[in-house]
Amino acid sequence: MKEIIINVDDNKNKMIMLVENGNLLECYEENAEIKRLEGNIYLGKIQNVLQGMQAAFVDIGESKNTFIHLKDILPKLDSKQENPEQIVKNSNIKDVVRVGTPILVQVKRDSTNKKGARVSTHMNLPGRFLVLMPEANFVTISQKIENEKEKERLINIVKKHLPKNMGIIIRTSAQNKKEEEIVKDMQEILEIWNKILKIAEKEKENYPKLIYKNPGMVRRILVDLVDQNVQTIIINNNQEKEEVEKILNGMETNINIVYKKENLLCMYDLNNQLEKIKNRKIWLKCGGFITIDKTEALTAIDVNSGKYIGTKNLEQTVYTVNKEASIEIAKQLRLRDIGGIIIIDYIDMKENEHKEKIIEVLQENLKNDRSKTQIVGFTELNLLEMTRKHMCSND
Repeated sequence: MKEIIINVDDNKNKMIMLVENGNLLECYEENAEIKRLEGNIYLGKIQNVLQGMQAAFVDIGESKNTFIHLKDILPKLDSKQENPEQIVKNSNIKDVVRVGTPILVQVKRDSTNKKGARVSTHMNLPGRFLVLMPEANFVTISQKIENEKEKERLINIVKKHLPKNMGIIIRTSAQNKKEEEIVKDMQEILEIWNKILKIAEKEKENYPKLIYKNPGMVRRILVDLVDQNVQTIIINNNQEKEEVEKILNGMETNINIVYKKENLLCMYDLNNQLEKIKNRKIWLKCGGFITIDKTEALTAIDVNSGKYIGTKNLEQTVYTVNKEASIEIAKQLRLRDIGGIIIIDYIDMKENEHKEKIIEVLQENLKNDRSKTQIVGFTELNLLEMTRKHMCSND
């Protein structure tokens, strides 16, 4: 049984958790004191143009200027039909933007202690079944929808109702949904976009200015999870319970909302499960272990045999540890919401057959992950390279 547990502490910090049969699958934190900009849309002001970097700094009215690259200013292209990298290479940012002029941007990545936020003119407005990409002018579909007939059906529905110069990403949750449900979702997102354009037009002489505030994390996660066979939502805060009821109002769902006035982290030993997520080292059942180290550029995962000595030959021992590690890695990527470039240093395997099987095991277990993942494969140094998108992003 799948449940969503929303725990609100005395400081109004929120922990949103997806739990299945008592096991923690996903968890997200929303700190009441941290101001999140990701997903917000601003009418910004070009502050500086950096020709050597083909980039610019944009003032959005926050404490730090934001950064935008030329590729995020030029029209978004379908990489299957065109070569965006070549178009960027042949363009000059000084021909595209000028200092002091307004620019409508969306925050794609929040600022850090060292860097300002990253912004783009390529808007993404997520709905329940679709993600609207204004002015993208192409339709794409989730790779997790594998049935070709269903893909064709969904694409035809979207193309029939989508206005010109608009793009759409069809989400996994659209699978097997009725045409009227998908069209309703599209109309709701289009209405939000039209409101954004009207406000931007009204404020065109009054910038920088916030035009659209991204819905809170609870709303975004609930919209994502409502079609994931969730039976119950448990909440320990009355105000939050009312907000959840508003969010689910209008959605055809039979999810049961339960209020419990207690610390919900005591349920299912969640406190202990959450504590384990912070550990650098994770032990495997066989006696091996993995270590997870995050850097600014990438996440490195190392696989070790640990206490496991095996019962057969060395190659089989190595494969057994690597296989169990792959299952745990897929689980940890989802639990910790690890995004970006991920490098996995498996114990060296001599047989290519074992390498191929390890990739298959990893791919199979990543199917449970709602986020987009891509396994590039083993490098010449026998490191497995892959990427994963943060679930907190709008893409």
